[in-house]
Amino acid sequence: MRCVVFGATGYIGGRLVPALLDAGHTVRAIARDPGKLAETPWRDQAEVVRADLSDARSVQDTLAGQDVVYYLVHSLQRKDFVDRDRDLAATLAHAAHDAGLKRIVYLGGIAPDGEELSPHLASRREVGQVLLGSGVPTVVLNAAVIIGSGSASFEMLRYLTERLPAMITPKWVHNRIQPIAVRDVLHYLVHAAALPPDVDRAFDIGGPDVLTYLDMMRKYAVVAKLPRRVVVPVPVLTPWLSAQWINLVTPVPRGIAVPLIESLVHEVVAGDRDIAAHIPDPDAGLVHVEQAIELALTRIRRSDVPTRWSDAGAPSDPLPTDPTWSGGSVYTDVRELATSADPDTLWQVIEAIGGEHGWYSFPLAWSVRGWIDRLAGGVGLRRGRRDPRRLHTGEALDWWRVERLDRPNLLRLRAEMRVPGRAWLELCAERGENGGSVYRQRAIFEPHGLAGHVYWKSIAPFHDIIFGGMARNITGAAEHEETTP
Repeated sequence: MRCVVFGATGYIGGRLVPALLDAGHTVRAIARDPGKLAETPWRDQAEVVRADLSDARSVQDTLAGQDVVYYLVHSLQRKDFVDRDRDLAATLAHAAHDAGLKRIVYLGGIAPDGEELSPHLASRREVGQVLLGSGVPTVVLNAAVIIGSGSASFEMLRYLTERLPAMITPKWVHNRIQPIAVRDVLHYLVHAAALPPDVDRAFDIGGPDVLTYLDMMRKYAVVAKLPRRVVVPVPVLTPWLSAQWINLVTPVPRGIAVPLIESLVHEVVAGDRDIAAHIPDPDAGLVHVEQAIELALTRIRRSDVPTRWSDAGAPSDPLPTDPTWSGGSVYTDVRELATSADPDTLWQVIEAIGGEHGWYSFPLAWSVRGWIDRLAGGVGLRRGRRDPRRLHTGEALDWWRVERLDRPNLLRLRAEMRVPGRAWLELCAERGENGGSVYRQRAIFEPHGLAGHVYWKSIAPFHDIIFGGMARNITGAAEHEETTP
């Protein structure tokens, strides 16, 4: 089959593409910024195409001559996500019909009947209905909590359980859920491509276990070899308040935590097992919760997490110093230091920055700034990094996003913290004229309004401590690395 994947830079899409390739399909991976897929292991096996779902013509072009389209897109972090997701789904539905596609496959969420749904679940259901009304045979696969290394739901579970040996929780922790391992989700998605044309409906998919969220937290503690967690449920902790707490304790920001928590207010259990009549279970059977948790933790410990929830970041804006930008004020802080370390060693230190390695300057200040960002609803520092040594374009790195990676010379990071403007940080390694190397560092800030100017000027007195210290400590770390046997 010739398959098109919208959402190839996302958590599920990034894993689905290689799974489809392994199954013998040809794949056209769609991205607004193809650069985010430049370093994926499957890049040379798939056709990567730039397209934007808000542009109907580009969507039509990407579907020409194809058989199956996977729709794995949502706008959860936007305030207008309900309207936007409806409009984007309609664009895809019309284009798929006009292109004569054989099938649409969509991954939605389990939504209980007869209840007032959260905006998130209601939107997922609406998108499925729009696609089912396209006139193209469509399969909607509805899942509850997906357990896998890097998923937002799993990260929320992991951080809550590991960081809080005792916690006060809302009553929704006693609601029943039917989690599913990410490998089983991929099993259903891959096999959905070959379903016959008369299969045109929604299916609930879930793992073999039905349990409460509290049970799942306790199972996580057992698998992770943690002491038993003490949980005190209270009836007054609303989903909104719960999301604020999750925003502070876990890497999942408030914009994603709120709809996830609102969905847990409902019991999300598969209403049927009809999918088994069309797609048999994997040969080894569906993965139980304990095994799914163990598999996810093993990948995390090995730094083998192929995709994360944070991979699907906002599209990149041009640097204010790029030719496409004009007008306005731009502040910069530029540092340059020569070092005896060779360029390769210096680059290794640069590419390993953030996460457990920190930011080489005034750790307390970075930590406090991260907490302030979390309190303001931002991403903070807790997103960390997927691999301790290697980055790829588009990856989330603490409160930054890797915007450009020219290994072994340039790392450009775009800030996703809450600031009154736009900010970038560039780290460069170049070979020195007389041996060794030269480290160049540039912080760029484009202020928005008076608040932006005040913000930059208020932190300017600390630049030598923060940015100067970073330059000195990075070069020092490279020299130490080179002399350490």
